[in-house]
Amino acid sequence: MSIRHYNPRRRRRAGISDRARNLLIALVGGTIALQISYPLIDGEALRVVTIATVVMGALAMVAHAHFAYGFRYSTRYLPLTFAFGLGVEILGVHTGWPFGIYEYDASLGVQLFGVPLVVPCAWVMMVHPALCAARRIAKHWVFLYGGALLMSWDLFLDPQMVAAGRWTWQVPGAHVPFTPDIPLSNAFGWLLAGIFIVGLLNRLLPVERRKEGASLRAVDAILLWTLFSGFVGNLFFFDRPGLALFASAILGALLAPYFFSSWLGSKE
Repeated sequence: MSIRHYNPRRRRRAGISDRARNLLIALVGGTIALQISYPLIDGEALRVVTIATVVMGALAMVAHAHFAYGFRYSTRYLPLTFAFGLGVEILGVHTGWPFGIYEYDASLGVQLFGVPLVVPCAWVMMVHPALCAARRIAKHWVFLYGGALLMSWDLFLDPQMVAAGRWTWQVPGAHVPFTPDIPLSNAFGWLLAGIFIVGLLNRLLPVERRKEGASLRAVDAILLWTLFSGFVGNLFFFDRPGLALFASAILGALLAPYFFSSWLGSKE
């Protein structure tokens, strides 16, 4: 007599509607397309594209948060992250803590207490992917992995914005490697602020995705594009080869276990 073993396959998520999927594709694709134009334009066009990129990226991540994790997640994520980003930037501009002494240029648009309102939108764009990646990899250390991911992301972001004149730093001491116009305190500030906001959101936001929720492909696209564009842009277009290698090594090392986990098939 033979014994047959039945191993049922895990049911796949049904996924989101075509309309929702197309919206995500348009927002993520638009964000990437706008960034591709960076080395090709300057002046007023670059200023407008910079703001549009951040706003579209923030909308893309809020949309993904809603389609993947639901109304409760997205309606908490947006105000909490925006408020934190605005608050910590106001604190930074007026006290020099935790990032260092810096000042925003008027070119980024409307400001509140010295901080352009587009800046907390950048936090909204960046924190959701960091939280998603951290939850998959770090388990009990979500806050630390997420904070480190945000810090490494800023290694690409800050030099580009400083070079464009969007903000300026005072560098009284040590600086970030290969970027003498950005103080080392900025990296530690991003790590500290990232640890706090990722840890807070990890406790307050739902963990499980919706049964018919979006996959993490939109998050994957943003993270991979950040790594790829940061490396290629700094190496070939912005004449910062040292930064290209240094920042890519750090961000790549942090992202490797996340994408390795995905490629092994652990993603639903």
